[in-house]
Amino acid sequence: MPDKPKKPLSARQKRILARERFFKSRKAEKQFQRALQGVGNQVGKLIDGLAPGGKVPKGKLGTLMKSLREYAKLLEPWARSVTQRMHVDVERRDASSWMQLSREMGAELQREIREAPTAALMRSLMSTQVELITSIPREAAERVHKLTTEAISATAGRADQVAKDILRSGQVSTGRAKLIARTETSRTAALLMESRSRYVGSTHYIWHTSEDSDVRREHRRLNGKTFSWSSPPNAGTSTAPMYYHPGCGPNCRCYAEPILPDTV
Repeated sequence: MPDKPKKPLSARQKRILARERFFKSRKAEKQFQRALQGVGNQVGKLIDGLAPGGKVPKGKLGTLMKSLREYAKLLEPWARSVTQRMHVDVERRDASSWMQLSREMGAELQREIREAPTAALMRSLMSTQVELITSIPREAAERVHKLTTEAISATAGRADQVAKDILRSGQVSTGRAKLIARTETSRTAALLMESRSRYVGSTHYIWHTSEDSDVRREHRRLNGKTFSWSSPPNAGTSTAPMYYHPGCGPNCRCYAEPILPDTV
């Protein structure tokens, strides 16, 4: 008995699948964020141990900075491993969502999606993301150096505040780790989806926000509009422009709905 013809997906169904494809990466983000928060916590422990009370003992600033920089070097293989796990998770979820969408595609288009050359993209992302992770203790070292230098000539009251700021360095590092996890997981999902979309012939997409109260004003004005993959829109302001596709900017939770060849 012949198979019944498959009913094409409606515009609403396509948008839902596009949304699911992107937001599935949020599950991968949680594990990545937990791992990176551990880096921020370790930075805090190193500083607390070598700068008790937020005050770096005389002659110990070099030791503290050296410890943080050595920690950054030691982090690299671990950073590659944890980033690789995030990539595998995001790519698996992305491929699964594409196959959900594939019921309205021809066999040739399905094959092209599976064979899209994403390896070079993932290698490039790996290099950038490892650098970001290892920058967390390096940035902490520079911050402590700056604050300690400032404390030398500070008044008594200001010196106390500087000591508190040094003690907060672990919290600052943890916050930085969270931002990296959120932004880079979203960016990985967004760029992976863009790569596969463009490979099968998509030239444009529809920008969608997460449609909640946290959506920034600049992104609300882009919601529902069509853009070219080759020309990212200004997702910033007129005075501070930032050009990127959905999901590729800092803390951006927007997503792109690709316009596929058979629907252009």
